[in-house]
Amino acid sequence: MKLSIIVPVYNMNHDNILKFCLDSLIDQTIEDYEIIAVDDASSDDSFSLLKDYEKKYPGKFKALSDKVNKRQGGAKNEGLKAATGEWIGFIDSDDWITPDFYEKLIKKAEETGADVVGCSYSIVETQTFEPGRTVENNSQDQTGVFEDEEPMKLRKKYMFRPGSMVIKIYRHAVIKENNLNFPENIFYEDNCASRVWAAYFKHFELVNEPMYFYYQHGVSTVHTVTEERCMDRMKSMELMVAEFKERNIYEKYKDVLEAVFAELYFKNTLFSYMLGCDRKRYAFIKKLRKGILEAFPDFMKNELFEIPDAEEKKMVDLCLKAPFVFYVYYNMLWKYRNLRSKEKR
Repeated sequence: MKLSIIVPVYNMNHDNILKFCLDSLIDQTIEDYEIIAVDDASSDDSFSLLKDYEKKYPGKFKALSDKVNKRQGGAKNEGLKAATGEWIGFIDSDDWITPDFYEKLIKKAEETGADVVGCSYSIVETQTFEPGRTVENNSQDQTGVFEDEEPMKLRKKYMFRPGSMVIKIYRHAVIKENNLNFPENIFYEDNCASRVWAAYFKHFELVNEPMYFYYQHGVSTVHTVTEERCMDRMKSMELMVAEFKERNIYEKYKDVLEAVFAELYFKNTLFSYMLGCDRKRYAFIKKLRKGILEAFPDFMKNELFEIPDAEEKKMVDLCLKAPFVFYVYYNMLWKYRNLRSKEKR
């Protein structure tokens, strides 16, 4: 089998969303591939649709079902257990791809010897194959063979910004040899997995085309900011550090892990929480500050960790020095700006 495409599914059988995704997978131009759709204990009839596809496309489509919801990481792990392909691809069940998506990625891999190949993606708000706003998820200066010189400069550059996992293919042998998988029962599982996986793949290449369509719609889970989601992002970073230590490769990549942890665990969570959560608790800010300082007390000295925005830098400094003052000040500033915005309407 050349390719296994793993699709985690949860409550997506509405507004033609799941069907549009699956049809784009059925229509791929490559031969010898399988689609493994894993229903993550949906409460709608998503699994019924998956079973319909399995009956219609025997030998090509597998419909699996988890009885307990383990979030996308759990569904992806179930898909990996069933996968037989030389290459592994993932896709979110509300997105879709061009017909030649996997053909072009695999061709690039075979031409270059790469064990990971990615591309750009397009952000759209309707079900269309016309490109919307294109995002270059990775850069050319991350491509090539990851050597251990200088000191692992290229690998670390990729590990720091690995980009989305759904717009890539991965050589299955590397996954199996190194027992690679995903954290379960949390959101943001890719934040952890993509860095751990980056420690084992050896050659990354790009196809400079937006062949993946990222669908922004009203029920998309990524648009919702809650304290639970913020806690999950923090948990994904804690799991990342723990796994690097368990695999005895922590010291080798400590500078990158510190910068990633500082950005995702602390900075991004701090501002998304304060901007996006309706009910903001000082206890959460204290927990966030305590977590970063316990894990990496000198993270502000890390050259990889940057805060280009001067106001954000000021807020981060204030949170570290006087968290309660930050909490009160930021809330007052947010209310003031909202009031000014309403007055200008």
